[in-house]
Amino acid sequence: MSKMAEVAEIINALRDVASSINSIADDLTDMFSYSSKTPEIAPATEKAMSLEEVRAILADKSRDGFTAQIRDLLQKYGAGRLSEIDPANYMALVADAEVLGNA
Repeated sequence: MSKMAEVAEIINALRDVASSINSIADDLTDMFSYSSKTPEIAPATEKAMSLEEVRAILADKSRDGFTAQIRDLLQKYGAGRLSEIDPANYMALVADAEVLGNA
């Protein structure tokens, strides 16, 4: 067998292997991905609240007579004023404030 025939044979073998790998990859993709019939459910991402939004909610609660409780909530989150609260805690703070008056 000539060198060119050997090279051609090796190239054909590589193509066969590549085709097999592609088939396996397609099969794995089908097995481990959602089919078009199954809708993909993305995790609910909560919109981050701004300082102004939190301030408005707390101001409403304060006007409703919960000023002392709002002050206690701020201290619960390690701050004396709203601007000192970590924005990561805004949602939890608002959740705590929303239950004021619902008891």
